[in-house]
Amino acid sequence: MVKIPIGLQMFTLRDEAGKDFAGTLKAVSEIGYDGVELAGDGGLSAKELKKLLDDLGLACAGAHEGLEKLETSLNAVVDFHKELNSKFIAIPFLGEERRKGAEGWKKTAGIMTEIGHKLREEGLQLCYHNHAFEFEKFDGQYALDILYENTDAEAVQAELDTYWVKYGGEDPIEYIEKLEHRVPLIHLKDMAATEDRTFAEVGEGTLDIQGIFNAAEKAHARWMIVEQDSCKRPPLESVKISLDNLKKMGLA
Repeated sequence: MVKIPIGLQMFTLRDEAGKDFAGTLKAVSEIGYDGVELAGDGGLSAKELKKLLDDLGLACAGAHEGLEKLETSLNAVVDFHKELNSKFIAIPFLGEERRKGAEGWKKTAGIMTEIGHKLREEGLQLCYHNHAFEFEKFDGQYALDILYENTDAEAVQAELDTYWVKYGGEDPIEYIEKLEHRVPLIHLKDMAATEDRTFAEVGEGTLDIQGIFNAAEKAHARWMIVEQDSCKRPPLESVKISLDNLKKMGLA
């Protein structure tokens, strides 16, 4: 198996990074992650952030940028990401006003496609990160499927969140296969075997992590990105457990 690089979504360490951004990145590097997906810049310029990541041996797997920011400040986002040598920009969430019924999703799909084409002209790739609300059905079809059917496959690709697909009632492996060649980024999470189905460290829950990696390899995923929305342990301990488990499985 070709090993896909393992990144960490920095939202997992948002509290730590808010207190010590550079120190938190240093800790991520020491744990052994290949890169990070950004959820903020720590108040650094793109040049400063690039140097910090380079010094720590961390690649930039991309960053989360809100759709509103992409609509109003696209040139600034492009310049920042090109300076970082970051190839992927992922929309992390959609407000309710963007997803009112099938027509709302189609309208949002059109906006994303237009932005995605502009980003591709600059050598960047737009992706969409799902939660569970995309598994609401309109006219018998999931909102997530409406979105991808109404966006250009090159302009808008997927950052598939495995936990939220499972939480939404579907099999993340099947969705990776369904979106083959359109899923460069995969958010790797696990689900606790508890009634509330809360977040767990990767390898500590119920998701088929090996199966997800097998599907990701066939789909030519570029990054597997560990994320844990909330942790019962100290978050740095949780992200180390996740990577250690992936190493034990021979996946990192």
